[in-house]
Amino acid sequence: MTGTSAQDPTGGIVRIGNASGFYGDRFAAVREMLEGGELDYLTGDYLAELTMLILGRDRMKDPKSGYAKTFLRQMEECLGLAIDKGVRIVTNAGGLNPHGLTVALRELAENLGVGVDIAFVDGDDLVDRAADLGLGTPLTANAYLGAFGIKTALDAGAEIVVTGRVTDASLTVGPAASAFDWTHHDLDALAGAVVAGHIIECGAQATGGNYSFFTEIDTMGHLGFPIAEVSADGTSVITKHEGTGGAVTVGTVTAQLLYEVGGPQYLGPDVTTRIDTIDLAQVGRDRVSVTGVRGEAPPTTTKVSLNHLAGVRNEITLILTGLDIEAKAELFKEQFTAALPTAPAEVDWELSRLDRADAQTEEQASALLRCVVRDPDAKKVGRAFSATAVELALASYPGFTMTSPPGSGTPYGVFEPGYVDAEDVDHRVALHTGVVERIPPSPLRTEVPDDRTDEPVEMSTDWGPMVSLPLGTVAGARSGDKGGSANIGVWVRNPEHFAWLDATLDVALLKRLLPEVADLPVRRHRLANLNAVNFVIDGVLGRGVAENVRFDPQAKGMGEWLRSRPVPIPMAFTTQKES
Repeated sequence: MTGTSAQDPTGGIVRIGNASGFYGDRFAAVREMLEGGELDYLTGDYLAELTMLILGRDRMKDPKSGYAKTFLRQMEECLGLAIDKGVRIVTNAGGLNPHGLTVALRELAENLGVGVDIAFVDGDDLVDRAADLGLGTPLTANAYLGAFGIKTALDAGAEIVVTGRVTDASLTVGPAASAFDWTHHDLDALAGAVVAGHIIECGAQATGGNYSFFTEIDTMGHLGFPIAEVSADGTSVITKHEGTGGAVTVGTVTAQLLYEVGGPQYLGPDVTTRIDTIDLAQVGRDRVSVTGVRGEAPPTTTKVSLNHLAGVRNEITLILTGLDIEAKAELFKEQFTAALPTAPAEVDWELSRLDRADAQTEEQASALLRCVVRDPDAKKVGRAFSATAVELALASYPGFTMTSPPGSGTPYGVFEPGYVDAEDVDHRVALHTGVVERIPPSPLRTEVPDDRTDEPVEMSTDWGPMVSLPLGTVAGARSGDKGGSANIGVWVRNPEHFAWLDATLDVALLKRLLPEVADLPVRRHRLANLNAVNFVIDGVLGRGVAENVRFDPQAKGMGEWLRSRPVPIPMAFTTQKES
């Protein structure tokens, strides 16, 4: 049952900006956002599945580490500025050690002579209880917490809130819930803030970054970061500071909404957000309104990010030039396999035929042969592997060379999701006063049925004459990774084209257009409100980015590959102006 929204105590909106979409994003963005215009809150998202693995390895070397050190350096530059401007900061840069980052921030503030109240949220780290919770013995195990720990910290006056693993959108939901005093029963408002958070969480991806139609944006040189102006009912306007690069349009917002999602139900610890209820509208230059979002009760379980150390990997890439490319590749594979002292547990070969006939440059005449090996035993994929490749340099195919000398191998991990009962997660907030409060899970939790997959709606529409053109002539796409799965969201900007897209782009056609996924399970979800269809491809990324050897290990370019493939498009569409 959907609750009603709380009354706005301020009589206005709350402006929530974001200055980081990942660990390694633009360092200067924090200062740019603080100096660029008015904000109430500034968020920073530093965590991803791969980041948790990296931080886990850091913590193995030094138990005092495990957080995003970049954020600490950004605060060294900008803490005083934020306090002077009255901007409160919420970040998940605490990673695996939010307490450690908080201690470091307090020491920094003291050294800078800046008075600031800092709180931290934890309880997400389940690694010590993983076996008892049926999660095995991972390197890291972190539950995705919700927004109410952040809200509690802000309600108590915290000016900086450091968290561990919360859902990305919670960085936005927490400030909005605090500003408007939402409760767990304000489902529509919470869902609206989740959507706003999902839009701004990846930074410049909402302002033109990674956007299919980037050539239509005039100022792509130095993109601004996004801002969500959230109202008391959870509706919002997505914008950016005036004068910054990029653009905020229905298209750029749609693209980000389709990033790393599944079906119409977007599950979270505080609310199940209905993506199929979102209504977008351009309400001004660089201003897109987000309305109509409906929220439903959250699930009884909480998702857990699990990372396991799996072994060591190594690789070599050989250059094959000119004639007989296939035969050269087979010769080296046979020689190399026979010469290895012991066979690694996993060996993957990939021949990329980048060569062309009668090439004008040597590079254009060359193909790449890549060999990736993995094994729990470092000796099998270390010096022995590298030495075997080098020893064949004068005894293999003509023109033997490698892109770089082989290395000694690097550790790799694998990601998998886990689930525990929400009651088993000890969500806590440590206030700047020293008081620790426990945050109970939503009292509305319920069993949420799985999203249904959709097939195209059968239509007898005569689209008129057709022409074979790349799908991207009329459609945009955004793709990304979720563990071993990938999603591709495809949308059309002209609503009159959606019926054709929906009737045409089914699972069978997707598999024909992308032969690499032909044998994998694919689910299709229809999002008519966004003029979009979304595909989830299971297993295409193996066991996650750290283990995956695919050419594009995070599926970031898969949507653009799909757009490049020819399909029959109504000729009338190619002469209509896109809206």
